[in-house]
Amino acid sequence: MKKLLVLLLLLTVVGAVNAQTPKNVKYKFTEANDLTMIGRLFNNNPNPYHRVDTVKYKGFTPKENLQVRESSGMACVFKTNSTTVSVKTVYGYPEYPTNTNGQAARGYDLYIKKDGKWLFAASGVVSAQSRDDKKRLEANCVLISDMDKSEKECLLYFPLYSEVNSVKIGVEEGASIKAIPSPFRHRVAIFGSSYTHGSSTSRCGMAYPAQFTRSTGIQLLSLGCSGNCKLQPYFCDVLCDVDAEAFIFDSFSNPHAEMIKERLFPFIEKLQKAHPGKPLIFQQTIRRESRNFSLSREKYEQDKQDMAEKMMYEAVKKYKDVYFIRPNATGLTNEQSVDGVHPDNYGYTLWEKSVENDIVQILRKYGIQ
Repeated sequence: MKKLLVLLLLLTVVGAVNAQTPKNVKYKFTEANDLTMIGRLFNNNPNPYHRVDTVKYKGFTPKENLQVRESSGMACVFKTNSTTVSVKTVYGYPEYPTNTNGQAARGYDLYIKKDGKWLFAASGVVSAQSRDDKKRLEANCVLISDMDKSEKECLLYFPLYSEVNSVKIGVEEGASIKAIPSPFRHRVAIFGSSYTHGSSTSRCGMAYPAQFTRSTGIQLLSLGCSGNCKLQPYFCDVLCDVDAEAFIFDSFSNPHAEMIKERLFPFIEKLQKAHPGKPLIFQQTIRRESRNFSLSREKYEQDKQDMAEKMMYEAVKKYKDVYFIRPNATGLTNEQSVDGVHPDNYGYTLWEKSVENDIVQILRKYGIQ
């Protein structure tokens, strides 16, 4: 009996050692675009990691032009039996925002399905002090190693605040990596501010559109543009051409009150002409903690919210298929703000949970479930 126990113990140890990633592992790389991409507004852009083709669509400011080329909201899915997963990136233009760390702005976030649910596995970014350090930035970034050799269904989120020209996923030589059908249903576009872009998250999979997609299985196509979601007609031109079954908006966070009053109805009418009968779901902007003691901020924010309430009260009566919902990103302690404006990870989870049921119920009316 003792000999049998010793033998079983040795076999267990040997099995564990065999599952470890070799110290001098050699990687083989696959372009992410050759796998299954999700969260992408257009599937025919010259650069597959750009959200918008800025040669085709005009009117953007220089900052907006960069933002719509960033890969925020995009991800890919694949299966692999590799014990390790890495990423090599060719950046077009990596950003270094002050209120979003490098892991979210320039790095990657890996989830693996376990017991039918997406479970966080790893995140990472190559450490570099500036965008000029190209050699370091484009080095192989090992996200995880020493996994077992079973086949795993993976979901890899791309950088929130960087333009990328190539994303190569590395697995160990001899291991398999293959595309799989998208595990997410439908195509629902979401246009919004820095909140939708993912500002102040600690990793890219924590942006609330990504959380919503994992939670509901309904695919959101994100066009978050930090500071620049102001109901502009040229953004509407882009959305008019998007192949989507519904549209969600975080469109009252950036524009001031008079801008909301002036632009909202023409924006709705133009989009409804292009997408008749499809639901347009507008979200009120969340409460920003920067207004707690600043009288000017308090007035500015309240005027903006009041105008959104007034205009949407009229909009839902005037236009069919238009809806208005109210998110919440603040917990009981009012401590979910990173910088007085943007929520932390938990704040974005609160946001997602506060709107999930309302959005799901609205989409269900249109057979989107």
